[in-house]
Amino acid sequence: MTYAQSIAFLYAQAPMFQQVGAKGYKTGLENTHFLDLNFGFPHRKYRTIHVGGTNGKGSVSHLLAAILQSAGYKVGLYTSPHLKDFRERIRINGKMISKHKVSSFITENQQLIIERNLSFFEITTAFAFKYFAEQDVDFAVVEVGLGGRLDCTNVISPLLSIITNISLDHTDILGDTLEKIAAEKAGIIKPHTPVIIGETQMETEEVFQEKAKEMQAEIVFADKNNFSLPKCELKGVYQQKNLKTVLAAEKKLRNLGVKISQKNLKNGLENVLKLTGLQGRWQILGKNPTVVCDTGHNQSGISLVVEQIKQQKFRQLHIIFGMVNDKNPALVLNLLPKDAHYYFTKAKIPRALNEKILQQKSAEYNLFGKTCSSVKRAIAAAKKAAHKDDFIYIGGSTFIVAEAL
Repeated sequence: MTYAQSIAFLYAQAPMFQQVGAKGYKTGLENTHFLDLNFGFPHRKYRTIHVGGTNGKGSVSHLLAAILQSAGYKVGLYTSPHLKDFRERIRINGKMISKHKVSSFITENQQLIIERNLSFFEITTAFAFKYFAEQDVDFAVVEVGLGGRLDCTNVISPLLSIITNISLDHTDILGDTLEKIAAEKAGIIKPHTPVIIGETQMETEEVFQEKAKEMQAEIVFADKNNFSLPKCELKGVYQQKNLKTVLAAEKKLRNLGVKISQKNLKNGLENVLKLTGLQGRWQILGKNPTVVCDTGHNQSGISLVVEQIKQQKFRQLHIIFGMVNDKNPALVLNLLPKDAHYYFTKAKIPRALNEKILQQKSAEYNLFGKTCSSVKRAIAAAKKAAHKDDFIYIGGSTFIVAEAL
């Protein structure tokens, strides 16, 4: 199979959760353990760092990978979802896996994928772990896909576990309270393995303390440390929380014998985009007018984005906004600024919420604007209407940002 054929097969055989929602999510780790055994437990051949949480886990994963790369290590990075290219999910020292490697793996394992009826994430995770072993990485930074306890990545025995924070997201799968979601995410806390918690939250602190005690795992709450925050290439006020989490993790890694100097830390933080290829985090896409996109998409993520928007100077605010249809829009819509011109749109995925329905729901929160049938049209409309001193924000869903990029 060619690369295009193998990706088409992968999407057809195993639609990814991000595209189709809960239909693409499999509970249980039976297939994951089978694949792990089938490929000879590849993740045991290198050291791993496991990063979970609701928001910020992508940024934290990329920052840690950048720091380790700066320290001279060969670093695998496994993240999700991808924005433009499937290969963004699997990188070594910032370089995406080759198209040839993807097509070879899918072609070789086509029969197995069909016979076991594997999910998209089961296939991708096993593939990433196998690739990292073949390429002889020193470390792999592994981002949890969804939840933690039953996530495909949860077969690893990491050097360090990290849980960034907990917010209401994927409530249909993970539970409808912060405590229930925290219990699922706490599933990545392993016996005698230190865990960093990014944010102390009243509803979840005890959940993590109890799990850590049960696992005899040392627990550190990053925001209880008084770090003086160094310069970081990632913009956005919300990155300060992620930065504290990263600094606590880096300190713990050094305590565990990982050689990282202050110079390595500084270089990683200041050059994370070049080192890892991270995109979509308060990313500036244009000037005059200023155009910014951000992948924040749930209650907590959007509230931080709104705080960031308040700090910008502009004449008029334009917001290009789209959501997926399995989220409660009320949680997000009541946070958005009322004085913006809105361009309601939808991404090209089955899960996308129809832009007309979004417009109707938004009106209930005094958010008004036009509908656009595609992200491309929404951007064109906003740019046409905007003055050079205006500000255009693009977001609401990862897929809206992916199309904007």
